[in-house]
Amino acid sequence: MRNISSGNLALLQARRLVARDFIWLKARTLAGAPFSYGFWNDWGDISAPVLNPDTGLSNTRNFEGSGSLIAIDNIPAVSNISVQNVNVALSQIDPAVENIARGYDLKQAGIEIYRGMFNPDTRLIVDAAFCRFVGFVDNVTITTPKENEAGSIELTCASHTQEMTRGNPDTRSTDSQKRRLSTDRFYEDVTTVGEKEFFWGAKQGKLDTQQSAAWKLKQALALKGS
Repeated sequence: MRNISSGNLALLQARRLVARDFIWLKARTLAGAPFSYGFWNDWGDISAPVLNPDTGLSNTRNFEGSGSLIAIDNIPAVSNISVQNVNVALSQIDPAVENIARGYDLKQAGIEIYRGMFNPDTRLIVDAAFCRFVGFVDNVTITTPKENEAGSIELTCASHTQEMTRGNPDTRSTDSQKRRLSTDRFYEDVTTVGEKEFFWGAKQGKLDTQQSAAWKLKQALALKGS
């Protein structure tokens, strides 16, 4: 169950709330510098408070509207660590959307989706918008239309839980271990241990595990028969 503020709760019970969605993109310039920008699905530009998912504190951010954010897929509310996918549709003719989609690097850019509740009488946000989704942009699809057809810019996003599915191929590297602790020598011989020779009685050379087990079994049976 999601906890909501007392202000939102009072107007929700009175059926006096209007919901609006916000997205916050953490892109990069082509030179690699961070660049963040926001869009929302209402008219005009707005400075709105949002609850930072990292700190839980309220931050005021600027969001551009007027048709820039078209639609957001339904976001599954699950209580597990499965990876959730969400599609976000943006306007292809909005200059700001086109600028960030074509002029910045959105590959694996961070994305945060918020929902804010507005009082229709005052047209002001009641409380800081709460975060509904945190993840990364997996793919950007730009559809350039033919005459009399509709174009679109669609972001395919995966939730941040996908980070738990990543492997670390560097864990058996002695250089990696020493970056953590300079005196760590656990993997020092990992690249040469397969070439070392062991001696087992009259047998010498590289010791094959399967042959060694068979040889020991044969010797045990011979001793038992004698």
